[in-house]
Amino acid sequence: MSSYWSAVTRGLVPYVPGEQPALDNLVKLNTNENPYGPSPRALDAIRAATENTLRLYPDPDARALRAALANRYKVSPAQVFVGNGSDEVLALAFIGLLKHERPLWMPDVTYSFYPVYCGLYGIEYRQVPLDDDFALRPEDYFPRGEDRAGSIIFPNPNAPTGRLLPLAEVDRIAAANREADVLVDEAYIDFADPDASAIALVDRHPNLLVVHTFSKGRALAGLRVGFAIGHPELIAGLERVKNSFNSYPLGRLALAGALASVEDESWFQTSRRKVIASRATLITQLQALGFDVLPSAANFVFARLPGFDAAELAAVLRQRDIIVRHFKTPRIAQYLRITVGDENQCAALVDALRDILCSQG
Repeated sequence: MSSYWSAVTRGLVPYVPGEQPALDNLVKLNTNENPYGPSPRALDAIRAATENTLRLYPDPDARALRAALANRYKVSPAQVFVGNGSDEVLALAFIGLLKHERPLWMPDVTYSFYPVYCGLYGIEYRQVPLDDDFALRPEDYFPRGEDRAGSIIFPNPNAPTGRLLPLAEVDRIAAANREADVLVDEAYIDFADPDASAIALVDRHPNLLVVHTFSKGRALAGLRVGFAIGHPELIAGLERVKNSFNSYPLGRLALAGALASVEDESWFQTSRRKVIASRATLITQLQALGFDVLPSAANFVFARLPGFDAAELAAVLRQRDIIVRHFKTPRIAQYLRITVGDENQCAALVDALRDILCSQG
């Protein structure tokens, strides 16, 4: 470790992103990227934005994009915040909304960036165990006398399990924690039922913030755009932190592409339906091979093959140029997270698994 590092830097355990190999002909099913690509209108808008105006700063308030998102989700622009990917939105929320005297509560199996942010910002946290089927129990987040959360965060659908908490249960958690901020990270909600998003609850719960990304459902992971919707006071808090850190989080290309993507609802719906259909087929095929597959409302499945070590299976697939995600965390060490690819990618995975099982006798 460098002697020039601060004590905070020395104590950090950074997030490890999924492998991004620079190799051709890989079946890449490890980072939950959308296999169908962005809206053509978004690509055209990005190209059109590569003009002389790039010498000028972008709109620091992202007014056009916020207005479009507000219109789509039936809220006011004052209820919308945008940032450089949902990871930045989350980072600003951790320091601006989730840091309190009482600990932040989160699931024990969840997005592994959350504990990293807690370490970065010095936030005390508690990991609340999911049940034996990796489902979140709302009552585990209810206050019990003085035992109450300072704030709460969970992904829905959960990552990496893919399980969806029904909207009524999200409502119960927010209602039971009036004095705590409740952040629902909906990075994968575009692949769930259209009525599953907690955005429908933000006008009822001033403590509820819902975070989305353009990376998954809108296939713009390389553009880095995320947003949050909640009560105007929560949004004002995020703006206060953002403008103390980086007043221009989104460049002109990102703003142009994201705006055009929001406006192309037809492409968005077609793309998400393709992923949902492929997910159903992939689950059926994996189950036919003997896999245990958790219910998924995301663009990935979380599965284990009894009798096979998950790390070894991932390594064998890697030798066949197929990459899936394996986590070494104890509770989920025997599971693989597999991105739902296009039909050819899913077929290549299933064929490889079938061949591996046959070779094992």
